[in-house]
Amino acid sequence: MNATSINRNKFDTDSILVIQAMQRACHRIAPTWPLDQLIAVNPWWKMTDQPFSEVSAKLGALTQARCLMPKAYFAEQFGKIIQEHHLVKAIEALNMNATIDQLTAHLEENDNVLAHWHNMSDFLDSDRDKEHNIAWRDEITHQISQFCANHFQRSDRNSEYKDNVNTIYRRWLEFTRHDPGIEILMGESGLTQQFESLPNDYNQLLSLAIQEMEITNDVATDYAHALLLDVNGWASWIAYRRWQDEFEGIENQQMQELLAIRMAWELVLWRHQRKTNFSAFKETHYFWKHQLTNLHSLLNAHRAAQELTWVWQRAAELAYQQGLHENLRQAVPICDDSSPKLQAAFCIDVRSEVMRRALESQDASIQTLGFAGFFGLPIEFKVPGSKLKRPQLPGLIKPTIQATQSSNDFLETKRKEWSFNKKARWSEFGDAPPATFSLVEATGLKYAYKLFKDSFYPDQHSHPIQLANNVKKWNLQRDDQPLSVDEKAELAAGILKAMGLISGFAPSILLVGHGSSNCNNPHAAGLDCGACGGQTGEVNVRILANLLNDALIKEALQSHGINIPQSTSFIAALHDTTTDEIRTFDVEHLDFEIEKWLERAGQVARRERADSLDLTDLDDKSLLAATKNRGKDWSQVRPEWGLANNAAFIVAPRARTKHINFKGRAFLHDYQWHNDKDFSILELVMTAPMLVTHWINMQYNASATDNLKYGSGNKVLHNVVGGHIGVFEGNGGDLRIGLSMQSLRNGERLMHDPLRLSVYIAAPRSSIVDIMKRHDTVKNLIENDWLYLFRLDDDGTTIEQFRQDEWRLVN
Repeated sequence: MNATSINRNKFDTDSILVIQAMQRACHRIAPTWPLDQLIAVNPWWKMTDQPFSEVSAKLGALTQARCLMPKAYFAEQFGKIIQEHHLVKAIEALNMNATIDQLTAHLEENDNVLAHWHNMSDFLDSDRDKEHNIAWRDEITHQISQFCANHFQRSDRNSEYKDNVNTIYRRWLEFTRHDPGIEILMGESGLTQQFESLPNDYNQLLSLAIQEMEITNDVATDYAHALLLDVNGWASWIAYRRWQDEFEGIENQQMQELLAIRMAWELVLWRHQRKTNFSAFKETHYFWKHQLTNLHSLLNAHRAAQELTWVWQRAAELAYQQGLHENLRQAVPICDDSSPKLQAAFCIDVRSEVMRRALESQDASIQTLGFAGFFGLPIEFKVPGSKLKRPQLPGLIKPTIQATQSSNDFLETKRKEWSFNKKARWSEFGDAPPATFSLVEATGLKYAYKLFKDSFYPDQHSHPIQLANNVKKWNLQRDDQPLSVDEKAELAAGILKAMGLISGFAPSILLVGHGSSNCNNPHAAGLDCGACGGQTGEVNVRILANLLNDALIKEALQSHGINIPQSTSFIAALHDTTTDEIRTFDVEHLDFEIEKWLERAGQVARRERADSLDLTDLDDKSLLAATKNRGKDWSQVRPEWGLANNAAFIVAPRARTKHINFKGRAFLHDYQWHNDKDFSILELVMTAPMLVTHWINMQYNASATDNLKYGSGNKVLHNVVGGHIGVFEGNGGDLRIGLSMQSLRNGERLMHDPLRLSVYIAAPRSSIVDIMKRHDTVKNLIENDWLYLFRLDDDGTTIEQFRQDEWRLVN
């Protein structure tokens, strides 16, 4: 909202300025995607215009959130991973005046809880009998969360903004005024009356609270941010809805309304204590005024307390980078220049790195490539005969092409549509919070049979939408018009050039998407392809293979300088990241040699991952069966480790990295700058895949450092909200975002070391810097220390880091 949208007749100038300052906090919250489209997000994404260390100090001061691991974590790593020379380099990199003794002494100090900002609910909780009474903070979070769950699972997003009177703030106010249970539960007579006196307009509410609580412009943004962090999960959901509305050019004010809802509780408690216990209110008022004038000092205290911990964080990152740099500087083996028999393009997902090495090890004539898993197709997939659509591309991008399937069998399509709708309805019913009891009661013995069957004779899980996904031809439309052959050829040419696949085509080319096999897992989409919008890559690879196998399109590609032999066949495939099997589509007979290569590659990849899954001492056949059972076992909380322990993103020709075992920690994107004359491909990589890998990296880091605020807790306790919105841990509290503890720990130790992403690009200095300076988003990530940017020189031995606006040689 801007100043012109505020009625100046109702508010004085000071109130308008303070409201605007509070509204700036509404843009500090990053979005969280729904469960059926779950993708990784940096929860601090909207604050990357500030240094990471500054954000960390501010979040600690405002809400005790952690962006760094506790001291005990670094103490355990010292001497094993972090050595003294790493600390020396970290001190130098951060321009610190610290000694090794000071750093080690810092770890021996307790992680004392520093003073932090207190909302009104916190002040009242300090005098509340916690053994016999519910804390105000807990009740407020629960009450707002329950309202949001009820509202958003019933609301129609398309019609919500047509009637400005019917806002979520007003709905919440009506809901709360008719809920005397709050007053009874909290044991506070007269509380309901305070809600009756609140204004019906959320802007009026904010203005009134500002005036009565004496909130000044200099603290308004941080105070509002602290309030939103109390309900960070629902704020993140609203941020997602706002993100989608921005694609459509729709103004969404719901974050301001959520802020008003949380602010209303502050004003109610302020008034209620003033009315019922004036002597306590005078004390509260004194501390409140003191806090308002000392926020700057509070932030400085948190900066100082974290200063040495940041040295340890940097040392941990240097320790990882040192080993990686040694590998990158190794002499690159001479590659066989003969024409490849098989080429396989994989998603840059870290799990693909393991499979690529396994496949390449089968034969010297096998060549693999790395590319974003949506394979450059800006599509949304529409189910035949249904209104259901889903995006098949990164959340950063709006789909511009609609993909539907051609089918000559109308009855078969209708049968599958009916089957999908039936399953979807029951799935939604079964995922509701009370479903554990109501669904069993409704279905009786039938559900008992299902529980027995799923326990002892489970089926391989598949998403209901895939039931309609068994045809070979696709209709592609843009703005309701079918794409012409020339338009399809232009699309295909752009993809092939971005992949670096414009010549030297093998007889067989695999396009390998990926997806995960697991069941009874609300966060299943988070294990599928983030580049495909939290779906498997099946739709994308099948569409692209269909395009590239079309004789008319092959002919049209010649005008783009791409000559694909008629004998070259593109094969759609899917890498199951749970079982490490590769399944192919739309081919009647796969070449026997290729089939054997894929089979043996799967064995090698499974063997590499066996230890992390505690599946050692099994033969190949038993190991495959065990990984399949993990995907089918509805009680399995760790079907696979997903992208845990990711740490690097490398943009370079595969020849530069083929000799390195990255241990499933690196995203590998093939890129040859000599073929990118205007560096448009590099620009695309730095503004899309690099941001996506950063999001993934930071989601894992945040979930590990502060699972309470930025993770989703114990997945055994998850209850799905609204069929797809998100999860509660248990039956209430805030909406949970991020990863569960089971996705990060094996029960004994952490499986993800929180390191900022190290990005390596093989390209000229000037081109990298030029792109960075033309895109503020990229520039902020690098200059504010959200990731590290390195450059690989053509000589294969030189590595430089971009730091403090210059390239510096890495020793």
